[in-house]
This record gives sequence, structure tokens and C-alpha cells, in this order.
Amino acid sequence: MFTGLIADLGSVRSIDRDADGATLEISTRLAGELVEGDSVAVNGVCLTATAVHEGGFCAQAMAETLRRSSLERLQAGSPVNLELALRADGRLGGHIVQGHVDGTGTIEDVREEGFARIVSIDAPHELTNYLVKKGSVAVDGVSLTVSEVHDGGFSVSLIPETLRRTNLGEMGIGDRVNLEVDILAKHVERLLKAEARI
Repeated sequence: MFTGLIADLGSVRSIDRDADGATLEISTRLAGELVEGDSVAVNGVCLTATAVHEGGFCAQAMAETLRRSSLERLQAGSPVNLELALRADGRLGGHIVQGHVDGTGTIEDVREEGFARIVSIDAPHELTNYLVKKGSVAVDGVSLTVSEVHDGGFSVSLIPETLRRTNLGEMGIGDRVNLEVDILAKHVERLLKAEARI
């Protein structure tokens, strides 16, 4: 489990693709806190560290993960949001994030408003059903508050700190992002559907 609070903005050192998926080598200052087998959220996708070395780690993404996320577009030099799994004694400063991407969205508009940057994201209808104004959403693994929900998507407001510490500061119109909706909303929906069948 994760919180959506990014611990480091790492970078892809190399990526080796084949028919089975991809092996990523990622540079990060978090390497000293990792051991083989640890979970790491990479742009919001929970991956397992298969090797750890000074200054970085390796992880594999199977073909299904690449199809369902924006990881397929990564290349050497791409910045990636990184978060280590939440410790039992840690603070839940963002919201509950599983690292199980529900789908992807595309940035449709970016505008400045005071010191904030308003980013509008096109998203599939099956995901926007779970979004509410002032609710939580993970965008490329970053825990954000939904500022508006509209036909075909939603908007978030990014403060300068978020722009500096994550890859969202480098994103522009047309870029694809990983989306994970609030797990609590999905559980509530399932319970309501089950009750309706009774």
C-alpha cells in the first residue's frame, strides 16, 4: 500500500523490452532503503525491485502492466515518480493508493491560476464515475484532490511544490498519465450493488 506522496523523482537509466514485457533500470536516491523483493510505486504502478545497486534498482513490468499503464511509453531519461511502500508505523499523509492502475488519461488542458497550475485530464467514463469534487485521485502515483469533474474527465490543481517534486511539472497537453481512483469508492459501489440484488 502507498499514500501517493512521492519520495523521489527518479529517472529511467535503461529499459529493455521483449515480447514478455520490459525490464527497467531506475536511478534514485532511495536505493539505499531498498532490498530485493521490495515494492516500489513507479508512476503509480506497484513494481517489485528485482535487483538493487548503488544509486538505483531494477524492476520488471509484464506485458499486461505495459498495456494498462503509461509505462509502455517510458524511455531512457524519462523522469518517474517513486514511492516506497507504506510502513505500518508511517503517516497516511495522502490517501490509500494500491499501485493498481485503473486506467490511463490524457492531459487535455493546462493553465496557470495564481501560483497554481490547473490540469484537465480526459479520462474514461468508467473511472470518472468514481470521482467527486474534493475527492482523491492518484495521477501518475501522486495523491491529488479533484477540483472539478466534467463530461469526459476531471481537473486537479497543482501547487509549486508538487510541480517541483514530481514529473507532473514536466507534463503537457497530449501526455498520457496513469490513474487510480479511490479504492473506498469502488468498495462502496460493490456493496450498494450487492444490497440492490437482495
